[in-house]
Amino acid sequence: MPASNPLSVLPTLEADLGRVEELLADSVRSDLDMLAEAAAHLAKAGGKRVRPGFAIAAAATGHTEAGPADPGVLMGGVAVELVHLGSLYHDDVMDEATTRRSVPAANQRWGNVVAILTGDFLLAQSSIIAADLGTDVARLLGVTIAELADGQIRELQDTDNFDRTAEDYYAAISGKTASLLACACNIGGITGGLDQPTIAALTEFGHSYGMAFQIVDDILDVVATSEQLGKPAGNDILEGNFTLPVLRALRGDNGDQLRTLIEDGLTPETRDQALVLVRTSPGIADALDAARSWADKASGALSSLPDSPGATALQAAATHLVERARAPLG
Repeated sequence: MPASNPLSVLPTLEADLGRVEELLADSVRSDLDMLAEAAAHLAKAGGKRVRPGFAIAAAATGHTEAGPADPGVLMGGVAVELVHLGSLYHDDVMDEATTRRSVPAANQRWGNVVAILTGDFLLAQSSIIAADLGTDVARLLGVTIAELADGQIRELQDTDNFDRTAEDYYAAISGKTASLLACACNIGGITGGLDQPTIAALTEFGHSYGMAFQIVDDILDVVATSEQLGKPAGNDILEGNFTLPVLRALRGDNGDQLRTLIEDGLTPETRDQALVLVRTSPGIADALDAARSWADKASGALSSLPDSPGATALQAAATHLVERARAPLG
């Protein structure tokens, strides 16, 4: 996790995430060379490890002073990260992705079948770890994996759907994004031995943060450049995934023009025209307001918790989130 990440205000986070990396590498080993290489592919490519970071910070809300995370907390973070990684292998097959984290996507290197089976392997490894952490963690991860699938299917069934509502969008991102961040905080609370009211507050924080996080990500897909994103800008609209800023724009003054461009079949050139229409519509401001509202709700969920290094780190993450979307706007 880069130093600029607000969770890094937790003094022990860097060392804890270093231990997570070692445990993650151990968890993707296999006696089968192809599987071992494919399973380690994305883990070695890096990543911010946001979800293990949230598990560690959540557990740290139970301590008035920062200290190294307990082994169970670290393994809980590894279990959540394995679910995230497994879902990325599956996502790349569905999206026919060519790259992921600046390396060739697994489906491009080994083919769809190996990519799918590798994703399954990572989900299975997560389940094994969860079973060792207890029935509450095992059940929680099972429920979360089901929610991930539910959210993804909701998004797929609304492809090219101009009648998609904001409520439909929220239901999809609740499953595909917010559920895993809520799970990370919940597992941090369980493995950290926290009481149920605290775990409930942390879970609400994770879910609300996850909702804001996905809205911000969808805003950036529209307003940031391809260089800033590290992937083609406007990819969602090109794939017929109408996110919140696009849905708002479709109902604005230039909505008919935007719809016509999309219905005629977007090319790289007309995609750029469509992005201009979205950027100059009220859709960006409306989506920013929605992200801010979810981020505020996340902050509010922490209000019942006593001061602690963990709570400070989570609060910093919520405060920082909306500014991430505002940066490309100048």
